Amino acid sequence: MIELEGVPELIDPVMICAFEGWNDAGDAASTAVGHLDREWKGEVFASLDAEDYYDFQVNRPTVALEGGVRKITWPTTRLSVVRADTGEKSRDLVLVRGIEPSMRWRSFCNEILGYAHELGVEMVVILGALLGDTPHTRPVPVSGVTSDPDLARSLDLEETRYEGPTGIVGVLQEACAHAGVPAVSLWAAVPHYVSQPPNPKATLALLNRLEDLISVRIPLGELTEDSRAWQLGVDQLAAEDSEVAEYVQSLEEARDTAELPEASGEAIAREFERYLRRRDGQPGPGGHATESGGLAEGREGGTGGPGAPYLRDPATGHGRPRRPSPKDEVANDTEDSGGAEEDAKDPDDAQGTEGQDASRRDESGTERGGDGDEGSGSGR
Repeated sequence: MIELEGVPELIDPVMICAFEGWNDAGDAASTAVGHLDREWKGEVFASLDAEDYYDFQVNRPTVALEGGVRKITWPTTRLSVVRADTGEKSRDLVLVRGIEPSMRWRSFCNEILGYAHELGVEMVVILGALLGDTPHTRPVPVSGVTSDPDLARSLDLEETRYEGPTGIVGVLQEACAHAGVPAVSLWAAVPHYVSQPPNPKATLALLNRLEDLISVRIPLGELTEDSRAWQLGVDQLAAEDSEVAEYVQSLEEARDTAELPEASGEAIAREFERYLRRRDGQPGPGGHATESGGLAEGREGGTGGPGAPYLRDPATGHGRPRRPSPKDEVANDTEDSGGAEEDAKDPDDAQGTEGQDASRRDESGTERGGDGDEGSGSGR
C-alpha cells in the first residue's frame, strides 16, 4: 500500500528517474538526479523494499559506524520531492534514484507508477548514459526518445525503433506507455575510452537537455567548472599517448563530417535561440546540450593522481596506464612496481558494463559495438 503522509500537494509534477548499473555509463545519469536532489534539498518520502527487488550478493549492503553504533544501509530505490523555484515559475520534481533491480522488474515498475499516479505526475523522464564512439573534445550527444508518436512530435523527440536487449530504463518507459503516462528517455553518450566515473561533462549535458524539456532553469553549481577541468585532464592524458591522440582525432573527424548536414540555416537559428534563452535565464523546449563538463583538478577523476581519467587502447579495448614522466620515474625508483599494474586495470568491472551483448543498438538509437562499447552510428 502506498502511503504519502507528509507530501504536500504538488505543482505540475514531473518524475525524474535514474538507475545505477547497466544504463548508467560514467554514473552520468544517477549523478544528474543526485545533483537535483542536493541543489534543491530534496526530502525522501518513500523507499522501495530492498528484499523485493535486489540480490544482496550482487548489490551488497554496507555497514558503517554512526555515533559508535553499527548501521547497515541496504541497496534500494528512494523517492524524494523537490520544488524547482526559479522566481518566475515553480514546479515540483519527484526524484527516483536507485540501483537497477536484480529481479521482479514488472512489480518494480508498477510500484513506481503507483507513486506517479498518487502524486499526479504529468510526465516521467528517465535518464540514461551509454558508452559510444564519441570524442571527449566535442559536445556530449544527448538524444531524447519516446514510444509515444504524439509526444515525439510535440516535444521534438525521436520515436524509438530499438529492438534488442534492454535495461530498466527501457522497461520502465514501456510500462509508462502501457499505463498511459507520458514518458521520455534522455540518453548521453560517454566516450568508451574514458568510461570510468565520474563524467561531469555527460552529467551536465543531461541536465541541460532536461532543463529544456521541462522548462525549468536548473542551478548547475560547480558542474560547469568541473566539466571543463575534466576535459583538460583527459586532453593531457591523451596527448601523452600518440596512438590514443590519433584515435581521438579520427573520432573528431568522423563526428564533424557526420554533423555537416546539420549546419543548416534552421539548425543555426535554433541553436542561436537557445543561446539567447540561456543568456536571459529563460529555459525553453527543444535544443541540444552544448556545454563542457569535468572535475576540478585535485579531485577524484581530475588531472593526475590515482583517480585520474583512464584511457582505453582503441585497438584492443584494454586498459592503458598513464605514461610516466621523467619526474614520475625518479619518484618511482624507490617504490614497488605494482602500482602501475593497478593503474592499468580495466574499470569496467566497477561500471557494470561487462557482459553486454555485442553489436546491438541501444534505446538511444546509437550502435553498440563488441566488448560492451557502444558506437555512434545513427541507426534510428
